[in-house]
Amino acid sequence: MATFISVPLKKSSEVDLVKPLSKFVTATYPPGEEQAEYLRAVEELNKLRKSVLGRPLDKHESSLEILLRYYDQLCAIESKFPFPELCLTFTWKDAFDKGSLFGGSVKLALASVGYEKTCVLFNVGALASQIASEQNLDDDEGLKSAAKFYQLASGAFAHIKNTVLSALNREPTMDISPETVGTLSQIMLSQAQEVFVLKATADKMKDAIIAKLANQAADYYGDAFKQCQYKENLPKEVLPVLAAKHCMMQATAEMYQSALANQKKKFGEEIARLQHATELVKTAASRYDEYVNVKDLSDKINRALTAAKKDNDFIYHDRVPEVKDLEHIGKASLVKATAVQAPLSQKFTDLFEKMVPMAVQQSVSAANSKKADTVNRLVGSLREATNLCNGVLASLNLPAALEDLSGDSVPQSILEKSRAVIQQGGLQSIEQLIKDLPELLQRNREILDESLKILNDEETTDNELRAKFNQRWARTPSGDLYKSLRAEGNNFRSILDKAVQADQVVKERYNSHCEMIVLLCKPENELSSAIPSANPAKTLQGSEVVNVLRAQLAQLDEVKRERDVLEGEIKSVTFDMTTKFLTALAQDGAINEEALTSGELDTRYGAHTQHVQQNLRRQEELLSQIQVSHQEFSALKQSNSEANNREEVLKKLASAHDSYIEISSNIKEGTKFYNDLTEILLKFQNKCSDIVFARKTERDELLKDLQQSIAREPSAPSFNVPSYQSNTPAPVPAAGGPTPAPRTVFQQQQPQAKPQPPARPPPPNIPTQAASASVPVSNPVPPSSANHPPVAPTSGPSQAQGPPYPSYQGYPGYYQMPMAYNPYAYGQFNMPCLPYQAQGQVGYPGVPPAQQPYPYPQQQQPPPQQQQPYYPQQ
Repeated sequence: MATFISVPLKKSSEVDLVKPLSKFVTATYPPGEEQAEYLRAVEELNKLRKSVLGRPLDKHESSLEILLRYYDQLCAIESKFPFPELCLTFTWKDAFDKGSLFGGSVKLALASVGYEKTCVLFNVGALASQIASEQNLDDDEGLKSAAKFYQLASGAFAHIKNTVLSALNREPTMDISPETVGTLSQIMLSQAQEVFVLKATADKMKDAIIAKLANQAADYYGDAFKQCQYKENLPKEVLPVLAAKHCMMQATAEMYQSALANQKKKFGEEIARLQHATELVKTAASRYDEYVNVKDLSDKINRALTAAKKDNDFIYHDRVPEVKDLEHIGKASLVKATAVQAPLSQKFTDLFEKMVPMAVQQSVSAANSKKADTVNRLVGSLREATNLCNGVLASLNLPAALEDLSGDSVPQSILEKSRAVIQQGGLQSIEQLIKDLPELLQRNREILDESLKILNDEETTDNELRAKFNQRWARTPSGDLYKSLRAEGNNFRSILDKAVQADQVVKERYNSHCEMIVLLCKPENELSSAIPSANPAKTLQGSEVVNVLRAQLAQLDEVKRERDVLEGEIKSVTFDMTTKFLTALAQDGAINEEALTSGELDTRYGAHTQHVQQNLRRQEELLSQIQVSHQEFSALKQSNSEANNREEVLKKLASAHDSYIEISSNIKEGTKFYNDLTEILLKFQNKCSDIVFARKTERDELLKDLQQSIAREPSAPSFNVPSYQSNTPAPVPAAGGPTPAPRTVFQQQQPQAKPQPPARPPPPNIPTQAASASVPVSNPVPPSSANHPPVAPTSGPSQAQGPPYPSYQGYPGYYQMPMAYNPYAYGQFNMPCLPYQAQGQVGYPGVPPAQQPYPYPQQQQPPPQQQQPYYPQQ
């Protein structure tokens, strides 16, 4: 009875996990101890996969433990790496497909970690079934282990049944299809129940309990048999084993239920159940004897039936009821498919324990982006206010107008601005930065164009193959797969277009202030001579208006300094949302990133936002006051053309300084932007290259599979073989009817059918000597040019006979007539027998040459005698 079904393992192709995972780690995490730790973990993960799938696994619990650890690790990292973007392709073969002469077994390659998990879990169930089948069922520990592993296998297959379609998003191979794994789960559950029947029997539990357990096992096997009937991919021995086990478990249940009937003094019922059990065992023995051994169970039932009949015949004389009238046996299930819930291994340790899930990483990235937007908004408003302030003061020629009361010297503020411009490199540094911008822009454009070009080339190839193979080209279209990459590429192109517009604005501003910037870069004496002189305005020195303006400008300078401090404080704010996102993910199973980030930003930047608004309002008030005071100051000044020209030049110099500072800052930011964008575009190019390489590998695998599939297909449609080419012997004619002449059978197809020879009359009864005599042929037919081995002639009557030996491929048999055939050689004509050959028909081979031996042992032939006619002469 101890025949149990085990499932073969799936086989996988080798996959390099190190390269794509290490790329992601180095691109995501900065160099340091954390990055080094993750790189070491990637190496360990790759070694773990090789130890699990790179070698045959022993049927031992230690091998299963390694398999469980790898499955748990896959579950742990599934949410921590962007596997769809990494394009890691996993290839697995069908566990039940043995391949064919022209190609390998059926396999499927998918860039999906869910597919890898499904296949690994299938191997968990398969290896658990193999380990259970190796247990010693004569030992109590062996029975417990077998039941445990069968239930684990059942749970693994049941989990695949519920998750495989959502994990793959396409049609799986037959071995992991929901129908197949559902059947395997039911088989494993049936075998676990049978193990409990054996344990209950070994523990000598009550007959009623064993009967219920066995009846439940028979029910499980029956369900498995029904599910397995139409599974052509399963091994052929599975179906008869299930049918036999169903009969045997039902017979076991009847046997133990009969013992219970004996205890209740129902001797007729006892005999009826034992008779039914005997019939079940006989059915199993007659139909499935080569798959299961029922001798022990049969002997046990027969002994019980003999004893029961003997006692009933001599003592009880109880009536034996019909089987259909017997009470149904109850059922008791002690098995349940083990639920698959990670971690399955008791020794599992996450290699990437410190790495946060991708959902958290994406939420952190979004939060950082919103944080950067907030900082840029606040800092931008401060800088915009500074530019506005500088522009207003330059239009009013302040503070140079207060410093230029003498009318012939260079104002101190202008000298300070000149020194600042010269210290920052003057005009030459800006020109060099402006000259470098087009080269940086062109470099980024080339990287982006090349990245999109490799996507376009691969998509074109994919479309051509899809048009060629139609539905056979069963993989995700490149156009659908590259949508996100193309969107990212279009975003980069839009960014570059905006950057070009910004560069143009900076160049135009530089050209408009270039002349005054050159003047600021000159020495003080040249700068003084370039500024027009004017009549002195010493009468304004010490006036109240001048003092008020100077006080207001000092307050404005204080506002500017506060703004610089405030900008530094805003930039220095740091916070990490990782902990909050992890907590939200653990509690709710999802992350409300927008709500959490908005709340944190309000808390961190709420006070700074208020300070910025207060600073801007204070500056607005001071500028209004300065403009009023400047009007009074201008009214007191002596107005003439020379003074106006001098003031205009001073305004331009002040404005040129402010523009120089802003242009220099903008160009440096633009240079940094292009350099940073180059790194981002190189990563984008690597991502495109990786996915195109993975698609190329997948394409080559699919092309190979299609070629093998085409090679396995028949080269021509099936057709009916003509009857005359069949090896089946012709039917024997009815008594008294004509016997058709035998026809030589060829393996090759003939161009046209041969006409039948005329029917010959039945031969009369003639003496044995005449029948056995060898008749010489006047014109013997030469042997066939095909040089096939002939069949030895027989010494019987001249009745046409079939081939004495079966023909086989490569040596088609020839059916030789015992003598030359002439249907017109009747007794009244003493004519020699001539060989008959119809038109278009190949002649029958005659007697082979003497030097050519027969391939089979021959009867001794008598020496040649005088030719005898077919019939006796009158």
